[in-house]
Amino acid sequence: MNDTGVCFLAFDFGTESLRGGLFNERGEMLRTACRAYKTLFPHPGWAEQIPAEWWEAFREVVRDLLDGSGIEPERVTALCIDSTSCTVLPLDSRFNPLRNSLLWMDVRSFRQAGRIAECGCEALKYNGYGGVSAEWMPSKALWLKENEPEIYGRAKYLCELQDFINYRLTGEYVASINNVSIRWYYDAWHGGWPKDLYESVGLDDVIDKFPPRVLLMGEPIAPVHPAAAEETGLSRKTIVIQGGADAFAGILGLGAVRADRLALITGSSHVLLGQSKEEFHRRGVFGAFPDAVIQGLCAVEGSQISTGSVLRWFKDQYIGYRYEREAAERGMDIYDYMADLARNIKIGADGLILLNYWQGNRNPVTDSEARGVVWGFSLKHTAVHLYRAIMEGIAYGTEYIIRHFREAGFEPDGIYACGGATNSDLWMQIHADVIGLPMYLTEEPNAPLLGDAILASYGAGIYESIEEAAENMVRIRNTVEPDGEHHEAYRYYVDRYIETYESMCKLMHDMVRHENA
Repeated sequence: MNDTGVCFLAFDFGTESLRGGLFNERGEMLRTACRAYKTLFPHPGWAEQIPAEWWEAFREVVRDLLDGSGIEPERVTALCIDSTSCTVLPLDSRFNPLRNSLLWMDVRSFRQAGRIAECGCEALKYNGYGGVSAEWMPSKALWLKENEPEIYGRAKYLCELQDFINYRLTGEYVASINNVSIRWYYDAWHGGWPKDLYESVGLDDVIDKFPPRVLLMGEPIAPVHPAAAEETGLSRKTIVIQGGADAFAGILGLGAVRADRLALITGSSHVLLGQSKEEFHRRGVFGAFPDAVIQGLCAVEGSQISTGSVLRWFKDQYIGYRYEREAAERGMDIYDYMADLARNIKIGADGLILLNYWQGNRNPVTDSEARGVVWGFSLKHTAVHLYRAIMEGIAYGTEYIIRHFREAGFEPDGIYACGGATNSDLWMQIHADVIGLPMYLTEEPNAPLLGDAILASYGAGIYESIEEAAENMVRIRNTVEPDGEHHEAYRYYVDRYIETYESMCKLMHDMVRHENA
């Protein structure tokens, strides 16, 4: 492969903001830009975003990347976006939004999810024959139909954030096989849409609202539409390449494309993803999803909804002036300062166990009515103890998921990590010690963006396969090895973490139903 001087644009529509990156074909980021947008929380468990703000953020980020880099738009051969999933949006016949989107973390449809889980359809194998997530498309679509029937009836189209942006860019209404496999129950190897599932829950008309074409990740959609080029400053010659969900793009940006590698994408949530040669289905594991990332392989998933968001919640609500002042005096970020203090707290946070189910949980317990728990407090405990307990509790949840992977025969030999948690040496060491596997950190910390660039380079024909593109564009910068003694010590606390949900779930459910009555 020769350096041809071409560039690629990558866009990551995250929970709080849009990040964009300009990359060359070696995977080097030439410039990055970010624009925030609002999340609205009308009721507990609800979360919405305004679609117009996505497009405005996109326009601003494109302008920043092109103008700030001095790169001519014609040099951008291709672009690719990823997005949160499942962020659902109803559109009218002119593709205008009929309401705010239901953000991925919105779990208002927990009752609908419970009914879907009882339908008995074979497609439920993809959520491990367990509870159905209120985050997924059938649950949200059914909530719309039952609670906002006028909007649902007017909706000519029902799609995800990514589908909406790709339509604005190209004029083509298409879906990613990644999104529809992991959140809509689409089955590429066994007939496509599970009509029996949708019909059995009263959504017999919803498939007609879905995009008519399902594309593989890395497949070209179309060149940028003239109207979009005029609005954004992009070239009409730039090809828009199909992406996928943000975390799944991160698999590629971490180079975790082999069957023995596990990707950990951290941020507001933790997502564990791998590639399997075999299709398997097991309670507690999402997947395996055929062709969901790389054609011919199956993606497996385990994830926690509330991870980094719990640390941020604690910082915003409970870290007092004393710690903020001390951090400022040392010229340190408050997160780094709290982590430095937490190093001096022994393993297990002096008996504190934290269950990080602030917005429910996905795996291995799929329960939209679960909520957070902290127990073991004594007058000895400080804010620093609780800070460490949050870090450890999230790592315990990660190990809980990996135990289910191993029991299903999926045995990773290392974890390739990215996202906000990788900025903390302590938190990465806690993860390695709890799980007992090395943590590999890559040079490019924004793996979803690099994954988009990999897809764009492959879709534009620069590389012959996604694997070849990842091999040439991903580089490892550091390895965090586990401490064997610490790993053994943590086993006790992981077991207590698991037992906490089992002991508390009935009380959680009663409280959630009481508050939502």
